[in-house]
Amino acid sequence: MKRREFLGRAGLGSAAVATLASPTARAATMTGHQHEHAAAISGPQATATVSFGAWASGVDRHPNLGATPTNELNVHALIPNEVQIKAGGTVNFIISGFHQVIVYGDGTRPEDIDTSDTIPATVQPGPPLINDPTNRVFRGIDPSVLPALQGPPQGPRPPVLQDRVEAVQFAEAGRYLVICGVLPHFAGGMYGYVKVNP
Repeated sequence: MKRREFLGRAGLGSAAVATLASPTARAATMTGHQHEHAAAISGPQATATVSFGAWASGVDRHPNLGATPTNELNVHALIPNEVQIKAGGTVNFIISGFHQVIVYGDGTRPEDIDTSDTIPATVQPGPPLINDPTNRVFRGIDPSVLPALQGPPQGPRPPVLQDRVEAVQFAEAGRYLVICGVLPHFAGGMYGYVKVNP
């Protein structure tokens, strides 16, 4: 017997079925606290990938050796430097190393960033992190709080998990500035752009 026939024979209409839902589901429906789901998009500009930092060729990271502020194991760049997606699309930032993704709204230029507005990394020692909130639309994880790994100490602290992916959705058209929030990395030119087409 088909579900519709069963409900009809049992005298259960759609309103009665809704009433049978869990109390939590009913409360969420009545108060409007369900997740907002945007329409899925597809096509060549639905997503883009950016390498946010990269491990230099010739580096031997075994057993979990990572970059520290005092060595040159990591390429501090966004590769490619600019990507294009359409509104509603997502950029997958593949982060390699001690980096923080920060995105600023349409029209923001590197010289607009207030590099005097910083906060200390949560776990010390660590370099300062840029904290300029003007036109900021996304700030990623503080890399100092990532889980510790097994391996030899890197300076005064154990190695931390540095490689990860942060996927950021861009709902509105514009040209967004993306920087590394680790102050010495940004000062060294670690930034790029996401062009979001309508």
